[in-house]
Amino acid sequence: MERRGVTGDGIAGRLPLLEAGLPASDALAVRLFPALGQGVEFGLERIRAVLAEVGNPHERYPTLHIGGTNGKGSVASVIASVLGAAGLRVGLYTSPHLCSFRERVQVAGRPAETATFLAAADELRPAMVRHEPTFFEAATALAFKVFELEAVDVAVVEVGLGGRLDATNVIHPLVSAVTNVALDHAEYLGTDLASIAGEKAAIAKPGVPLLTCVREPELLDVFRRTAEERGASFHPMHPAEEVRQVEVAAGGTAFTLDTVWGALALSTPLAGAHQAANAALAVRVLEHLPESLRPDADAVRRGLSSVRWPGRVQIERVGGRTWVFDVAHNAAGVRALAEALEQLALPRPLVVLTAVLGDKDWRTMLPPLFRLADRAFLTQADSAPLARRWDPAEAGRVVGSPPPLEIVPDFREALARAGESAGEGTVVVTGSCHTVGDALLALGMEPFKEPFAAPLSTRSA
Repeated sequence: MERRGVTGDGIAGRLPLLEAGLPASDALAVRLFPALGQGVEFGLERIRAVLAEVGNPHERYPTLHIGGTNGKGSVASVIASVLGAAGLRVGLYTSPHLCSFRERVQVAGRPAETATFLAAADELRPAMVRHEPTFFEAATALAFKVFELEAVDVAVVEVGLGGRLDATNVIHPLVSAVTNVALDHAEYLGTDLASIAGEKAAIAKPGVPLLTCVREPELLDVFRRTAEERGASFHPMHPAEEVRQVEVAAGGTAFTLDTVWGALALSTPLAGAHQAANAALAVRVLEHLPESLRPDADAVRRGLSSVRWPGRVQIERVGGRTWVFDVAHNAAGVRALAEALEQLALPRPLVVLTAVLGDKDWRTMLPPLFRLADRAFLTQADSAPLARRWDPAEAGRVVGSPPPLEIVPDFREALARAGESAGEGTVVVTGSCHTVGDALLALGMEPFKEPFAAPLSTRSA
């Protein structure tokens, strides 16, 4: 019987490793992932069974749980950075990755060591064969086991998709948070915002604070009701009122926030007003930690100012021009990117290169980008799963122009031509994690390659 349901990556079936974003030469993939079962399925039974067979590693360290349609990875990375600045050994689990699967499972600010991945995979493999988890369930179990082997003090866990039935929802965290609710993954989560809110709010746990930046009254009612039903205290925040003096520049974002440590002037290298809201939510999560884990004000400042989260309005100088890499993959993400681009006043001409997955709402995503662009290129990301690829020629016909528009199916050719068109201006690469990851690899800028690129770093072509 074919399974249908949700995974963090939307991956179904016993697919080639490319479909999971994994190279065929990846030793970890060869050891672990070929044993996965057919398709995906609603429910937490398999992930619980797998984890139980290896001693429930996710129960051996405190956790924090971060969900939402957009921004949840940014919030999780800020929290991890601050806790690391406070001297804790922090595990960070996010998805999907940009260039390497190892990015998903970080310990102390770096991808976990390959040897630790393989040790965890060896211990998990018998349970994987017996219970046939989905790819995302297997990846989640792997992360939890890696964190146990690495003896983390705390783990920050990003929800993969939705919340209620996401594999990460087996944890009982110290704090839960949901960034926002927007239309995405409607085939799994529902076609209206209230239904999606219900799925995301369902990470609430008894006795655990639930925070959110959601402001729509109807959706707040969903969160408040869900928290009450599940015995969680509810703490909504209002970034537009609580976050003050926001300043956005190419080097990052500065803002002021009243906190339990007093009024703090904070800055993050993540650019955009939306990143001020994300960082503020991260600070609110930290405020709710027990005293034994709560950082001091200095750690909050240092952690925010040193956070690494590539592919989020990431600005680089490469080959004499400016490049912006952003993983916006839905309409809400594109709106946030467009707002940031308008605030940054980057060198012109501004050329957009985009490749979107076929199951995303590219009809809504493309116009805000096109309105800002002097020229646009539609292409195909090499690593995009075959079953989810879009037709850039169809997108060009449907959405049309302005600006002047070119369809270049070959990704590296499109990247080169976009760079040539921009001259000394700016190329914005966006549309999906696959698009950004493939571009970073092509330009020799993959995350965690030493030395790590700081914002606006200068590189040769």
